[in-house]
Amino acid sequence: MSDANPIRNVSDTALWVAIYRAMESERPDALFRDPYARRLGGKRGETIVETMPGGKSASWPMVVRTAVMDEIILRCVRQGARTVLNLAAGLDARPYRLDLPADLRWLHVDLPDMLAYFRDNMARETPRCRLEFIAADLREADARRDVFARTGGHGPVLVITEGLLIYLESEDVADLARDLHGIADARWWLSDLATPMLLKFLAGRWKPSLAAAPFRFAPADGTAFFQPFGWQEVEFRSSWDESWRLNRKMRLAWLWKLLGKLRSKEKQDAGRRMSGIVLLEADR
Repeated sequence: MSDANPIRNVSDTALWVAIYRAMESERPDALFRDPYARRLGGKRGETIVETMPGGKSASWPMVVRTAVMDEIILRCVRQGARTVLNLAAGLDARPYRLDLPADLRWLHVDLPDMLAYFRDNMARETPRCRLEFIAADLREADARRDVFARTGGHGPVLVITEGLLIYLESEDVADLARDLHGIADARWWLSDLATPMLLKFLAGRWKPSLAAAPFRFAPADGTAFFQPFGWQEVEFRSSWDESWRLNRKMRLAWLWKLLGKLRSKEKQDAGRRMSGIVLLEADR
């Protein structure tokens, strides 16, 4: 690890985000409790947070994302989801920490090394639902389709791609969207989504640090990107709006809010959708 490049690969970003969950969990007014996050993030995750420019102050969007996704996942389960397909699941401990039905099927999918690391660290813990681990490289079409085929007959299916899409090329996201609709037969797809404006901002701030795991996917047309593949936006939660609702705002948020009032409504709306949590639903 070097100061310029604290992250070796995409899997290291899971350690980074785990420490943000730990930091939130340790607050007296925590929005969620993840008692495993500090252990999972480990010393390397702590060093990444300390080394990244503005590392600790950058926790707010990850905390907001986690809290909002928790809300949506629990709601989808109440609405009938029977299988959760968590792709590039990383160090997500939701099957252990959320109040989930015991008969819910949860598929935790990731690269073999990351999966082994997670299982080793959680070996003594008991999940609250039917948790299955699947080692797969989702960039390989055959492996991806084999995973998706395993969801057949166990629907309705909720797919989660938290923190994944931004690291993929547009063509890879398009292939994923087709397969989730046609093979996995998923009903809902929960993800986070960025815009080119956000990627430009983050590139200026973090480009050297993320050289080994660059941000790529940020469709200019937002959720309309997914429509040709059978997916429609049913809910968009602006990271900015949710940060105010949850009181996990960025530094100097009040100033940005004040300056925003000087902009046109069109630009204000664009700013609100610069980053968000999206729930898509499949056309049927």
